[in-house]
Amino acid sequence: MKFNPLKKIRLLKKKNLQEPFLSFQKILGFPPNDIELYKLAVTHRSTQIKSSDGQWINNERLEFLGDAVLNLVVADVLYHNFEKEDEGFLTNARANIVKRESLNKICRDIGLDRLMEADEQLSLISNTNILGNAMEAFVGAVYLDVGYEKCTEFVKKRMLITKEWILNMAQENENFKSELLEWCQQRYLSLDFVLLDDTVDKNNQHTFTSQVLINEKPICTGTGSSKKESHQQASYRVLKMIDKHDDFLKNLG
Repeated sequence: MKFNPLKKIRLLKKKNLQEPFLSFQKILGFPPNDIELYKLAVTHRSTQIKSSDGQWINNERLEFLGDAVLNLVVADVLYHNFEKEDEGFLTNARANIVKRESLNKICRDIGLDRLMEADEQLSLISNTNILGNAMEAFVGAVYLDVGYEKCTEFVKKRMLITKEWILNMAQENENFKSELLEWCQQRYLSLDFVLLDDTVDKNNQHTFTSQVLINEKPICTGTGSSKKESHQQASYRVLKMIDKHDDFLKNLG
């Protein structure tokens, strides 16, 4: 028997859930099981909601989960669809697909921005990270609602549009170290990299671990088969931190 989503809607006890159900179904491409997960995914902390146990909640926990799931799914897709490409290509492609600018755009393209719940004083135009964060939270909701395989299908169909698009993304902003240096120079901040470790395995393969320091403050580390790769990975991680945290610059003081 063919599934009738309208029948499921009629079974919803709360009438105000019917419209969100249809909206989320249009974005997902399939009927959601747990509508509350998706409503939470688009709830910014400025308009957090109260859970059944009285706790005030927002989409930040889902964002944390979605970030990890999205990185895994994108890495999985890239690994199996670009078998001849090296680690550098895969790393750049993944980084550019999951960066805030890309997620902000995807959020708008699929219409998720129109379902956002945020304080009216917040501008979704100037506070664009809100959209990227919601996109990650939405992926987290999909994963919890329907599992990894169906979440992978959603990412493939709705986010990884075409193979050509992925190739273009892989070629953008390949030098994360230069991008980070430019960011620091614009704000009159010093940028340094310190080699923390250089290990050699039984096959004489090196693994370098480098640490990023901004204004002499340690930020994070990166690893790679060369010092350059470790600098690139560390720079990418810092850029992601900058994208995700509006108060990053303040915390350097």
